[in-house]
Amino acid sequence: MSERAAEYLLRVKGRDMGFRNIQYKGKVLTIHKAVTQPHFDEKTVLVTDTWDYVDLWLKRKKLAKARFYWGQARSFYDATETLSKTARPLTAYYCFLNATKALLLAKGEKFSDAHGVTGYTAAGKTSLSNEIVKFKTGGILPALCRHLGEPASNTTYSLKDLLYNLAYIHRAFDLTYHSSPELFVPIGDPRIVRSNHTHEAWFIAELTEKYASQNTVNRLPSAFEREQGEQDHYLVRLRHRFSWRPQQKPASLRRYQNYHRRIRRHVHYICGPQRLWYIKRNNNIDGHILRSQMTITFAAMHKLSELSRYAPDALASHFDCQHNWLLSEFLETAPLQFIDEISSEMTGREFMIPGRASR
Repeated sequence: MSERAAEYLLRVKGRDMGFRNIQYKGKVLTIHKAVTQPHFDEKTVLVTDTWDYVDLWLKRKKLAKARFYWGQARSFYDATETLSKTARPLTAYYCFLNATKALLLAKGEKFSDAHGVTGYTAAGKTSLSNEIVKFKTGGILPALCRHLGEPASNTTYSLKDLLYNLAYIHRAFDLTYHSSPELFVPIGDPRIVRSNHTHEAWFIAELTEKYASQNTVNRLPSAFEREQGEQDHYLVRLRHRFSWRPQQKPASLRRYQNYHRRIRRHVHYICGPQRLWYIKRNNNIDGHILRSQMTITFAAMHKLSELSRYAPDALASHFDCQHNWLLSEFLETAPLQFIDEISSEMTGREFMIPGRASR
């Protein structure tokens, strides 16, 4: 629907909400999988997987070294699918490591060969809380953190908390640890709107079904509030605004790219045949980690790979505990999610399975 037609329908219904959707190149401007340099003006890439597309993209860019690491990542990815649960973390981690190197090289980021993450197992019973992961200040993971605008500091987390902060396995986490509060709130129709009266623009999304309440809004980060301009739907918006001037679209789009990074600090997606977006709750919950899924997934898989290499019997014992399904879900879904996020971040494009994505 065109912007003019949408405005007409609003007038017919007799309710001026005070804002309108921003249309860019024939579609509503929304959020993007890429964090730092999203290409909002390009169509979604329809592929069954992203390996070949990114390989050709690197070839066209003449990034031979990055392309080599991307090929290594793909080999480890393929190997991972054939291995047992106790062996799978090792090849999955080296897939992530090489894919991250390819990203950093493609973006011109400096990094050392150190992995930038370490850990240990605390004394006590077999527990994800006793598997400790430490983010370091130098190496590949810290370079990824800096690229995404996250702190690269000596910070320690438990493996349980890392897994808690991943939207794509959050249902499995909730079913495993019933006492932990739900951390992710699903949103629908995320988009960018602008005022009918000024040049202000902002992010807006809908809370649906059981989440459509002020109680949910109160649990969101303080950067969000309820949008009062629409009564038929329960909308939330980002308090911060940016300037959108229709007559200066290239400059406005650059301003939105900077604004978009602010959105993606709190909004995460699940890779699949549909676009599924979630706002992570505020940080007054034990175990909350304000980092991207990419850095958290990298660190969590590193810990499991250490166990796979140096203490496979200890890793096997984790699959005899209540959290065995959670670990299985992580090992099954993390490679697809991580590579989808890295592919988007590297190329600035969005990828979807053919036949299910909107153009």
